Amino acid sequence: MPRPIQIVEVGPRDGLQNEKAILDPALRAELVERLEAAGARRIEAVSFVHPKYVPQMAGAEEVMASLSPRPDRSRIGLVLNGKGYDRALGTPLDEVNVSLSASDGFGLKNQGMTTAQQVQMLSDIMAGRANSISGDQNVPTISATLSCVWGCPFDGEIAVERITALVSQVAALGVDEIALADTVGVADPWGVTRKVEAARKVAGDIPLRLHFHDTRNTGLANAYAGVQAGIDILDASVGGIGGCPFAPGATGNVATEDLVYMLERAGYRTGYDLDALVACAIWIGQKIGRPAPSALSRAGGWPARG
Repeated sequence: MPRPIQIVEVGPRDGLQNEKAILDPALRAELVERLEAAGARRIEAVSFVHPKYVPQMAGAEEVMASLSPRPDRSRIGLVLNGKGYDRALGTPLDEVNVSLSASDGFGLKNQGMTTAQQVQMLSDIMAGRANSISGDQNVPTISATLSCVWGCPFDGEIAVERITALVSQVAALGVDEIALADTVGVADPWGVTRKVEAARKVAGDIPLRLHFHDTRNTGLANAYAGVQAGIDILDASVGGIGGCPFAPGATGNVATEDLVYMLERAGYRTGYDLDALVACAIWIGQKIGRPAPSALSRAGGWPARG
């Protein structure tokens, strides 16, 4: 059987948060449902950030309330602090993704906390989660995304040793998954291999996920390097839209349809319908007022069908 690669769709959150267009909650919920119909089984649907700072993500509770229950799908919400986590608990989310920065510079700019303070914040969230697990109560799983793993727009290069120490700390807290994120798209395939191998040595049995931006046109090459290094979970954004409003120069994530095309041409299984993904990329491009930057939204798949 071909090796399966799980692609976590982040378009409704990371994709839309840096776009000039502000879509209402109903339209963002429709994007989630279109992506799920195209095969997304895990999808970062919302972000619980203050609308003053990221107005594109306002109304997270409304988005979640608009979605029909799907036991075969997992909806994820991003949080930056304890207040965001408390908001997330008031919605029917399946997973909570807690963002931490591998650099103090980006942590202070993005969340107003140093890396050490963010680790303590995550520790408090994990302790609260442990206290809330009882009986049949639905408590979301928790993943941690470490941003700026391969470089920070404020602090520059990030040493392998710093990543190893941070992954070790986060793993010790008992999270369900750890994501390594190239927030500003500075990684190269060889650097991906080095840091993935270092992180795996200290992560224990906790799965690793990779999150790449295509700022410098290395996103697909980095994803390839991650898969070659044994990673089975990758983030991607439909159409290649998005970026980070607190990271100067950061552009969109690796496009979901481009990543699916590459992997399935190589014989990996993703569970996505490529034609439906391309249609979704074209649709969201129309909604945000600019063509989606992905290659397949322009050229389509191969061999051509229909």
